[in-house]
Amino acid sequence: MRNLRLIVAVGLFLGIAGTLSADEKARRQKAILDDRSNLKADSRWVYNDLESGFQLAKETGKPLLVVLRCVPCKACTGMDESVLRAKDLQPLLDQFVCVRVVNANTLDLSRFQFDYDLSFSTLFFNADGTLYGRFGSWQHQLDELEVSTAGFQASLAKALTIHEGYPNNQSSLAPKQGRSTPFAVPVEIPGLAGKYGREVQWDSDKVVQSCVHCHQIGDAFRAWHRERKELIPADLVFPMPEPKTIGIHIDPRTTGTIRSLESSSIAEKSGFQKQDQIVAIDGAPIMSVADIAWALHSAPESGNMRWTVMRDDQKQELDVALPIDWRYETDISSRVGTWEMRAMVLGGMVLKPASLEQRATSKLQADELGLVVKHVGEYAKHAAAKNAGFQKGDILVSVEGIHGTMTESRLIGELLRQHPSKGSAEVIVVRDGKRIPLTLPIQ
Repeated sequence: MRNLRLIVAVGLFLGIAGTLSADEKARRQKAILDDRSNLKADSRWVYNDLESGFQLAKETGKPLLVVLRCVPCKACTGMDESVLRAKDLQPLLDQFVCVRVVNANTLDLSRFQFDYDLSFSTLFFNADGTLYGRFGSWQHQLDELEVSTAGFQASLAKALTIHEGYPNNQSSLAPKQGRSTPFAVPVEIPGLAGKYGREVQWDSDKVVQSCVHCHQIGDAFRAWHRERKELIPADLVFPMPEPKTIGIHIDPRTTGTIRSLESSSIAEKSGFQKQDQIVAIDGAPIMSVADIAWALHSAPESGNMRWTVMRDDQKQELDVALPIDWRYETDISSRVGTWEMRAMVLGGMVLKPASLEQRATSKLQADELGLVVKHVGEYAKHAAAKNAGFQKGDILVSVEGIHGTMTESRLIGELLRQHPSKGSAEVIVVRDGKRIPLTLPIQ
């Protein structure tokens, strides 16, 4: 699974790095134009027009379903086709006003806050703009053969239930609403401003290049903090934590049924049990794994949360105590947004934990880092580590100011915390049995 996640991340990165062949550029151009042509002819879908979607929701009294889909990206293709074509979904979809958005140029950032690293996400709204919930699945992002819509169907049904109870349940939805942001729309964020217009260039050969893709929102916010020499907030380094960050594995066919728990995890210590159904967090109804991720994304850096579960047809209230730095256990290795952070503090390297055999052969102590360089970037700022002498196969033993074994994800977080601006860090690596000192550029 880790190899699969890395392959997906590399593929996504190469796709956005401007290194596409002429054939791939043509494929992407055709994909988005075909998508536009097909959806404009589909009476169920409002294409790339949120204002019309909200107006239609007001007129019909239906809830609004907004699918955000990065069409050129091949990830989630199966899921996307199932949502558009699956006959068993049609009766549910017909109870919504369905809008498809393929670019993020002018998304209202106060309202559209979701997992920007996914290429398929859905948000459910009331016509007045109140958010009912989110849907987004790494299950489909990481496996193009995964086409199941069972979890999506469950979320659709839950959204309809919430809609039926509105506005009496409006106060319970408050934790799900977006937070204030320093910019109204993505094209106002420095790094995107001036490079992208408010409209997609549909009548040119630069349709794809004129689209702001969702992952670029997260990239732009992190770069904005970095340029200001500010500490990047932890929730931007570790965005939308998956439930497994606290030890919960959700059955993807459900809105929130626990399939398994990790031993000695935060969740197990908090009293969760296998087959518990998570129905609310801090009073807000849960309709998907993405809703759980949003609750964790919005959680304090340490402190308590109140989770409500159904167990044996009875409601149970569980207090979840989040320790300091709990967020640093989030695995961000597969996220396309992590590539830019790798450039910032790893000089473009991709790291993986050393095996027990590698640790033994390299004579690493139990408390030494033990991260193997799996990939060294070749171009621009991603080549900084290579230019500093790092090589594929090196094993990082220690990094200045950081101690103990940890994942690549945590190391990125620690380095960003210690280096809010440009600098360097002294590193020891093992290469061919020898310990070699190197200086890691912090960009």
